[in-house]
Amino acid sequence: MIRVYVGLALWYLVLSLITFGVYWWDKRAAVHDGWRVRELTLHLLALLGGWPGGWLALHLLRHKSRKPSFRLLFWFTALVNLALPTTLWWGRWG
Repeated sequence: MIRVYVGLALWYLVLSLITFGVYWWDKRAAVHDGWRVRELTLHLLALLGGWPGGWLALHLLRHKSRKPSFRLLFWFTALVNLALPTTLWWGRWG
């Protein structure tokens, strides 16, 4: 079971770094009127496990932090991701 948690932590770390980088790219494009990343892509990255990196980007880069509809869907993806380890934990002891 420890391998599952280590693998899950590694997955979240890698996806978080990628997600933070994509948010940074999109913020840079927004400032310089460049090619933008679709919000769906940002949400899919968060849903796949990159939500910690997305959360950091929301706060450190102040990107998409004023858009309530984006934030609501972002937090939904985070809750879905938090349910996975919780389900694994309770499944182990249940």
